[in-house]
Amino acid sequence: MTFSHENVYTRLGISIIDGVGVIAIVDIPKGTVLFTGDKSEMVWFKEEELELDKLPEEIRKLYKDFCVIIKKDDSKIYGCPDNFNNITMSWYLNHSNNPNVCCDKDYNFYAISEIMAGDELTVDYHTYSDE
Repeated sequence: MTFSHENVYTRLGISIIDGVGVIAIVDIPKGTVLFTGDKSEMVWFKEEELELDKLPEEIRKLYKDFCVIIKKDDSKIYGCPDNFNNITMSWYLNHSNNPNVCCDKDYNFYAISEIMAGDELTVDYHTYSDE
């Protein structure tokens, strides 16, 4: 039997950087794979498909705040949760130029230093998103 708390290292909390952040609830060793229970899918849309200018401002803000944006062939491609109701912990990581978490090419997140309980987890957005 697998318990709901297995491989859970974080929770949402008040960020010292901006709004809501991901906070360690236990010490996390360097190299730990984070968010392993996250089964949500990421989907990709071309900017022109989204017709963002036709959407209400608060919906457009979801795309700005919670998408990976890749510039390709003079266009933008948005990587999003399969549904914004499925936003999971990893989508709340705040940016830092001196992060304690990294992201690989498959958007898996790893601790790149020891993270102590109470610390905010951060990642360098520029390592996987163009905006």
